[in-house]
Amino acid sequence: MMFALEEMIFCLTVCLLFGGTEGTSEAKRLYDNLLRRNGYNKLIRPVGNNSDKLTVRLGLRLTQLIDIHEKDQIMTTNVWLRHEWKDSSLKWNPDEYGGVRVLYVPAEDLWKPDIVLYNNADGNYEVTLMTKATVYPSGKVEWEPPVIYKSACPINVEFFPFDEQTCTMQFGSWTYDGFQVDLKHIDQPEMDDEIRITKGIDLKDYSRSVEWDLMAVPANTFTKFYPCCPEPYPGIKFNITLRRKTLFYTVNLIIPCVAISFLTVLTFYLPSDSGEKITLCISILLSLTVFFLLLADLIPPTSLVVPLIGKYLLFTMILVSLSIIVTVVVLNVHFRSPSTHKMSPWVRKVFLQILPRLLMMRRPVTVEEKSPKVMVRTCNGIEIRDTYNPKRHSRDLAFNGNYMMPGHDELLNLAGDQSGLRRRYPMEITKALEGVKFVSDHLKNEDVDTNVREDWKYVAMVLDRLFLWIFTVACFVGTLGIILQAPTLYDDRQPLMAGDPMLSGDEHQCSTLDNMDARCKSFPRN
Repeated sequence: MMFALEEMIFCLTVCLLFGGTEGTSEAKRLYDNLLRRNGYNKLIRPVGNNSDKLTVRLGLRLTQLIDIHEKDQIMTTNVWLRHEWKDSSLKWNPDEYGGVRVLYVPAEDLWKPDIVLYNNADGNYEVTLMTKATVYPSGKVEWEPPVIYKSACPINVEFFPFDEQTCTMQFGSWTYDGFQVDLKHIDQPEMDDEIRITKGIDLKDYSRSVEWDLMAVPANTFTKFYPCCPEPYPGIKFNITLRRKTLFYTVNLIIPCVAISFLTVLTFYLPSDSGEKITLCISILLSLTVFFLLLADLIPPTSLVVPLIGKYLLFTMILVSLSIIVTVVVLNVHFRSPSTHKMSPWVRKVFLQILPRLLMMRRPVTVEEKSPKVMVRTCNGIEIRDTYNPKRHSRDLAFNGNYMMPGHDELLNLAGDQSGLRRRYPMEITKALEGVKFVSDHLKNEDVDTNVREDWKYVAMVLDRLFLWIFTVACFVGTLGIILQAPTLYDDRQPLMAGDPMLSGDEHQCSTLDNMDARCKSFPRN
């Protein structure tokens, strides 16, 4: 049993070694015959007749969306660029070369169509990594090199950060015109000249981007004519439609801006006597200025449109600036006095009677404090009396010794008549009455001034309440009116994912009989 197993292993090893050597020698002989002995020239277009047109099919496989640089307006992608064409000089009969059906040839040894990226934003317009090409007995050549392209992509920042961008990659032959090399999409039918392919980019190996959602990848062929030449120049345009993921910008930009804008409303709720209203307004304005500087580093410097978030920040800054102006006016009203301003009747009627009712404000009524009670011993016993009662005091002073004294109100009236007081009362009483009159007039004037000041403060409070409601409504309406303009908020389309079913170039070619290489075996068959 052990001897039989060893003999089997020896036989398999010999078969593999000799079979591999034979296959390698046949492939080497085929390579020498095709490219060296037959005089193959990689500089000459591989057609039987010079007037014949060579059809080159081009496909794009997107593997990674590396970056979208909004400020420089450059899209960086990692793609596999698939070329397919037929070379009449590379045909052979597999039976004459030991059944060799696939030959891998370095791309430097073959003729290649000079397909370049027209809207390139970097120094390399063509493929730099020369991988091996796959050649089949029918003369069909497949070449799929990996490339990292930096293409120009105009960025429309009108609805930033709720924006959707469409970037294009335009490929075409730099040297050959349409009569020499006809460029077609890899999934384009043979007879159609200019068509639009809905899923023109292969996404089997696509790696999801953390910032952008891939929404659509159509492709279409086009023909361009230049003023110098009458020949047509065909090309293929791959369109990549991207929708920005807004979670990062919502958390780090939108929510702080909305919160800061609503702090403007608190300015009118802060009492004027606190002395911090202007400080709060200026602090909010400085915070918005910081966000403006942050926004300037994120978006491209364009003068065509103002981005959505820029409109909102501008609206908020105007709102805060108006709140500063209104706050200054309110503080001016709050600290007015009778010595500097006189309240007009219309101001008193509007701000003390009409607006408080509309704003549901009720001015508190001042209740006079009751005088404290004291116990007084009289002839009738102990009585509880106020500490001061003008009527009782005037009655107690009505009779004092040899002459009658007037009441309290009469004394104050007589104090204004200086000559009458000097004739009726002694000098000491006259001076005392004059002092009492002065103190009484001063207290009355002070009470009047205090009432006027309180009226001005109440007018300022009414203004604060009025602008509190105005700015609250303005913040809500402005925020909703600006943010809800973004069309992507109403876009319920699902983004494209890797592995979405589509007819790619690999699947199309893997359905043929002569395409049995290792890469085709990795694709599923129906």
